[in-house]
Amino acid sequence: MAPSAMSRWTKSLSEARPVSYWLDDPGRPGPEPALTGAETCDLLVVGGGYSGLWTALIAKERDPARDVVLVEGREVGWAASGRNGGFCAASLTHGLPNGLARWPDEIHTLERLGARNLDAIEETVARHSIDCDFERTGEIDVATEPYQARELEKWYEQIRARGLADGIEYLDTGAVREQVDSLTFEAGLFDRRGVAMLHPAKLAWGLKRACLDLGVRVHENTPALTLRPYGAGMAVRTPYGAIRARTVALGTNIFPSLVRRVRSYTVPVYDYALMTEPLTDGQLASVGWKNRQGLGDSANQFHYFRLSADNRILWGGYDAVYPYGGRVRAEYDDRPETYAKLAGHFFTCFPQLEGVRFTHAWGGAIDTCSRFSAFFGTAHAGKVAYAAGYTGLGVGATRFGAEVMLDLLAGERTERTELEMVRRKPLPFPPEPFAWTGITLTKWSLARADAQAGRRN
Repeated sequence: MAPSAMSRWTKSLSEARPVSYWLDDPGRPGPEPALTGAETCDLLVVGGGYSGLWTALIAKERDPARDVVLVEGREVGWAASGRNGGFCAASLTHGLPNGLARWPDEIHTLERLGARNLDAIEETVARHSIDCDFERTGEIDVATEPYQARELEKWYEQIRARGLADGIEYLDTGAVREQVDSLTFEAGLFDRRGVAMLHPAKLAWGLKRACLDLGVRVHENTPALTLRPYGAGMAVRTPYGAIRARTVALGTNIFPSLVRRVRSYTVPVYDYALMTEPLTDGQLASVGWKNRQGLGDSANQFHYFRLSADNRILWGGYDAVYPYGGRVRAEYDDRPETYAKLAGHFFTCFPQLEGVRFTHAWGGAIDTCSRFSAFFGTAHAGKVAYAAGYTGLGVGATRFGAEVMLDLLAGERTERTELEMVRRKPLPFPPEPFAWTGITLTKWSLARADAQAGRRN
């Protein structure tokens, strides 16, 4: 990249605020009071992101008489749930390719359950009047290199032969550029029904309000410090109090699990995104983005991009940064070198938008595991359940994970709990320095494949 081009593109970042666009909202609700003193409940939910919110809400919908408490270490939705791209996918397996490779015998069931889960999210948003800009617009997976176009077409023929292409359409160069106009687009796969766009922070805030309306007691700024057996149930200590509960659901994801043996299954990966100023009608017309689909490219180091309700473009992805030691620290949330790289990629994709400014640039940790999709389990003789490892596709899949946790806590055998995906765990990550070395080598290999027409070593 020429220095003059870099200078031109980085000027677009001069006024970008290092905060998530979604959370930078004057209508953001205030926090619920922290827990002080001692409380008891039937179900304690730890974590106020999507995982915990869906668990608390569904628990009350299943049994309105159940006494449910939710505790959050900071404010509801402040972490990954308020910092993501706002893609709500039906896939429970981090995409069909990953699911088909890992659970080929279950893939039709997993796809059916995923579609049902997305429908349930849409229904919940409507029933609880959650104003989160929910749009069932679908997503296009675009090829930006000729070899990627060939791979996309071959993949489409494979899934069509397996009966897995319902609602999916292959787009050649002309067809994909008719949907969104970039000279970098060579082809695309359009999933018309399997992905919705939404405002992620407003979804979290709306789920919090729905929980409160149903009688869930929510305590923010209340980190759970310890978890231990107490009589027939469990006890959790917090800075100013304690909670005794018959059962506990852990939705802590990237943060260290209160069940210590679970910690080796996840590592933090830092993801980054930019948000433009609102596009004018002329700028929007120059891109031809009429149907508001989400987009992602087909490279191993991929970008995801979409329109907000006020016609800004969110542009994220590419760099996935693993900090040595797997530490989650606030200073990793802001990475100017990645923002500059993303700005250059944005204007390469959409040169007709040169002159557009970015208003927000942010990053944060997501939890990943070695199979790239969620895993589940119980501890303390079935009194504690957990779900983690969503790897950036948790906006939709966390609702399914909440149902799995509640099934496990109830001791029920359901279609969900019988899945191999639910019954088996991924490989744990090794200790340092082996984790850092392995992850770094994998990233190098994938980047090298992108540079060599997809050929992997």
